[in-house]
Amino acid sequence: MAEATVAEVMAALAGLEDAKTRAVNERHGDDHGVNLGKLRALAKRLRAQQELAVQLWETGDSAARLLALLICRPKAFSRDELDVMLRAARTPKVHDWLVNYVVKKSPHAEELRLAWSADADPVVASAGWALTTERVAKKPQGLDLAGLLDVIEAEMKEAPDRLQWAMNHCLAQIGIDHAEHRARAIGIGERLGVLKDYPTPPGCTSPFAPVWISEMVRRQR
Repeated sequence: MAEATVAEVMAALAGLEDAKTRAVNERHGDDHGVNLGKLRALAKRLRAQQELAVQLWETGDSAARLLALLICRPKAFSRDELDVMLRAARTPKVHDWLVNYVVKKSPHAEELRLAWSADADPVVASAGWALTTERVAKKPQGLDLAGLLDVIEAEMKEAPDRLQWAMNHCLAQIGIDHAEHRARAIGIGERLGVLKDYPTPPGCTSPFAPVWISEMVRRQR
């Protein structure tokens, strides 16, 4: 399928549609029924095709958009194109893949991180916080970690779900990677109690920041 048309790809996606998969995805806010392993296999056959990726994104179909994010060339998108795409990413999985697979690899990532973090739309702001968490982990130089903890302490408790989750991840990442801020990060998590009662499957780490931080630090020793 190296030179597939949009119609051919959409037909292939329709052939992968599964009612049980759709039911599971819909419980998580996603509106497609394609197994992600099969979607990745299709992307591997198509390989990188920027023009096709743009056309698939424009269909508005969630499975097509996920596929587009796998076969696009992240550095080919302009800053404004990525901003429009993020605001059009209606479902959690499309939003997450766009940020993680495309925006993080873009030369515009830092500019978008700053713009999105201050956005009035909490879903857009959550993308900014996801990019900040990436910097906390991989390129913390120049970040005001104490200032980030101030914002998290003041705003995370009342933030909408998606934004709260992203801020909580940033809180945990600061505590995990930066020993000088660890005690404060754990203290903020304990005082706010965000995700303290989140149901965690056996063998998985709780997203409650104090537990998350302590477990990851333990594994690093």
